[in-house]
Amino acid sequence: MRPAEPPDRRDTAPSAPEPSGTTPGTAPGEAALHQTLLSRGYRRLLFLSALLGVPIALACFFFLSLQHWLQREVWEDLPEALGMDRAPWWWGLPMLVLAGLILAPIVTRVPGGGGHLPVNGLGGGTPIGPRELPGVVLAALATLPLGVVLGPEAPLMAVGSGLALLSLRAAREPPPPEATAVVATAGSTAAISTILGGPVVASVLIAEAAGLAGPRLVMLLLPCLTASAAGALVFTGFGAWTGLPVGALSLPTVPPDASPDAGDFLWGIPAAMLIAIVVAAAHRLGERTARWTARPERRAARTVACASAVGLCVTAYALLTGRSPEEAALSGQATLAELAAHPHAWSVAALLALVACKALAWGISLGSLRGGPIFPAVLVGAALGVACAGLPGLGVTPGLSLGIAAAAAAVTGLPLTSAVLATLLMGGDAPHQTPLIVLASVTATVTARLLARDRAGDARP
Repeated sequence: MRPAEPPDRRDTAPSAPEPSGTTPGTAPGEAALHQTLLSRGYRRLLFLSALLGVPIALACFFFLSLQHWLQREVWEDLPEALGMDRAPWWWGLPMLVLAGLILAPIVTRVPGGGGHLPVNGLGGGTPIGPRELPGVVLAALATLPLGVVLGPEAPLMAVGSGLALLSLRAAREPPPPEATAVVATAGSTAAISTILGGPVVASVLIAEAAGLAGPRLVMLLLPCLTASAAGALVFTGFGAWTGLPVGALSLPTVPPDASPDAGDFLWGIPAAMLIAIVVAAAHRLGERTARWTARPERRAARTVACASAVGLCVTAYALLTGRSPEEAALSGQATLAELAAHPHAWSVAALLALVACKALAWGISLGSLRGGPIFPAVLVGAALGVACAGLPGLGVTPGLSLGIAAAAAAVTGLPLTSAVLATLLMGGDAPHQTPLIVLASVTATVTARLLARDRAGDARP
């Protein structure tokens, strides 16, 4: 995902007079930034971003609440209504086949095809507009609760950008393309901050993914912060008032505090490399799946086939471990919280089965279904990190924290965002785990990039 860049105002000629309000010797870039931040147009852009954060947060709240309710109906209430204690081992297969049958006409006939392929990242390069937004919402609400091994983060960003661009249609005169791109990015940031627990991680993600620096980064970041902060106030207050759960990515309980020692750091590097290799292998499977489903005349049938294959992976996990198929299906947010709260409830064999089946199902989903790519990868990394805690010298808490950070870095390529996300998730343990989290993020990022370079046959450094 690369958010659109704001206009580059750093091309002031060296001989141009210095703007008022600046001191002699001010750099041209700083002077241009000063002018932009104080301009009437930029103040209006910030005001618009704050206003957009409110309706976008409300829309995302109802989107997430509805998805969470549907997911609970499919995997908990419906089996109980049929006289079962929990979802049986075969439950995932018919649910995923149904998801494929629902998604097939969406990807072939609905404008926008239900959204970008998740193997291409969160945004796929271009923001979702109002015309494509209904297909994205329909695909997400109709298939994610059925067990598709993808997260809600990409549909949420589509909701944010689509509503932001829709609001610009009411303007008397269309804004310039640069302002339109910034507004769409601010809308996406406000939307994804609702699932990431606040504006901090979302804004860091946008800033790091944009790859900007200096004045251009500030001009992009301020509207994003404004929109996401305004939306967070409404989202938090409305959630407390209604009491409706939304299933945000969070760890209410983490293992007891254990400060990393020398053994944790010695195991941290190879463990992070192993997690990056697993995530990269699953992503490569997603790329191959995307090529296999790309032919328009066979896309519908192959979409159903891929959804069925995901169902087989979920079923295989339930058969191998005797545990609920729900743990290998879905985005993995609930299973991640359960793993953090009760890491010893899984045997090492069960954790490795979860890693294998979840990674395989996630890789197939990346190239054929619709949703976000991050959350299932985080669960895969966390499970593998906890499984590695059986090694002498590596603790459960360090294994969990480095697993989250390494998997997020490997799938996004954004080490800073991944480190901030893992740090916030670890809560009170974060101050002790931060050095190991940073080390794991950097190691996984470098490993994933080396694997991508070798696969492309690029010998350049």
